[in-house]
Amino acid sequence: MFAGMERSLRVARLATFAFFALNGFVMGMWIVHIPTAEHRARISHAMLGGLLLLLGGGAFAGMQVAGPLTDRFGARKTVPVSAVLCSTALILPGLAADGWALGTALLVLGFGNGCLDISMNAHAVQVERSYRRPVMSAFHAVFSIGGVLASLVGVWTLSWGWNAPATLAGVALFGLAVTALAAPALLRPEPTINPDTPAARTRTPRRTAPRIWALAALALMLMLCEGVANDWSALDLRDVLDAPAAVAALAYGAYSTAMTIGRLLTDRLVARLGPVTIVRCGTWLAALGLAAVVLSPWIPLALVGWTVFGLGLSGCIPQLFSAAGHADPDAAGANVSRVAGLGYLGMLAGPAVIGPLTHVLPLNLTLLLPMAFCAIAGSAAKILQPTTPSRQPCTGSPTASGPGARLPAP
Repeated sequence: MFAGMERSLRVARLATFAFFALNGFVMGMWIVHIPTAEHRARISHAMLGGLLLLLGGGAFAGMQVAGPLTDRFGARKTVPVSAVLCSTALILPGLAADGWALGTALLVLGFGNGCLDISMNAHAVQVERSYRRPVMSAFHAVFSIGGVLASLVGVWTLSWGWNAPATLAGVALFGLAVTALAAPALLRPEPTINPDTPAARTRTPRRTAPRIWALAALALMLMLCEGVANDWSALDLRDVLDAPAAVAALAYGAYSTAMTIGRLLTDRLVARLGPVTIVRCGTWLAALGLAAVVLSPWIPLALVGWTVFGLGLSGCIPQLFSAAGHADPDAAGANVSRVAGLGYLGMLAGPAVIGPLTHVLPLNLTLLLPMAFCAIAGSAAKILQPTTPSRQPCTGSPTASGPGARLPAP
């Protein structure tokens, strides 16, 4: 019996990897086709920038909807539905022939992306709880790998002259196939506490705990830092250090590569050191990397700074999502949606915050703001330590016995 349970848990983990990779691949395919969609819709860069806000708004709305639905129906149901919505919505931007159509398409795509983001993270928390050891960061690393694969596939299809709507339709069909194969392996919802038990009667009314909002505030600050790296790293090398365009592009490449590698390594470090230490040391390391970027008069040192920044941030957001999901297993979806939703707003705000500051400060000095956010997050990392043990801890040795016991880490 235990061998069968262990196998089903391993398969569920692989299925979760598949959905994270699919999400990264689908959104990556949209990103590489942005210029094509802009040309087809005959809109300006300025109008495109406004329409991209609809993508973010749709994602935020999807996150808030998917959280409670995941808690009510279980991730086993909401993840496949969200994956189908996100995959099929990818077709719409490729068909948009004007700004109104493209805006509507991006709103729907963003909504599907937000739903999948929250539901798959909620399922990842459930898998982590069953494993009894940290596994969350690896899922986020696979999301990044999915985006890298999308960039490679997109370059190939565009260079071969493939029709963009047909390409995106093919990706949608691929997403449906992945969903059909992976969905049956997802874990069933965990049983809720019997309302007649003493534990249930002593529980506080269901509301968002202050600790969840504190985690959300940290997510906002750290994802704002991620947004700054996404949008300003290459510009920093080009405008501040006069780097050639090809060299400046290495800044984002160094950051994103370090981010992916760091997430692949973080789970083992969390198991040894704990999430508080990882977030505290990671954010301070990220602040040190930004300090090197701000002060560097040399391109190589700035590239090292962006690499250290990505490495430091790599494991932080997964730990915030994990802490939110484990805070209350019966409200994992809603709690993750609050942390992820506020964090996503921070990522969208990054360019908007830094842009106006460049009118009064050199670009490298505006990076002192995300550097300060990293330092604040490091000082507040203790909030990740739960005040009470969760119903199903994700680390340590099993303490339960009988039918409700969880498996030790496979």
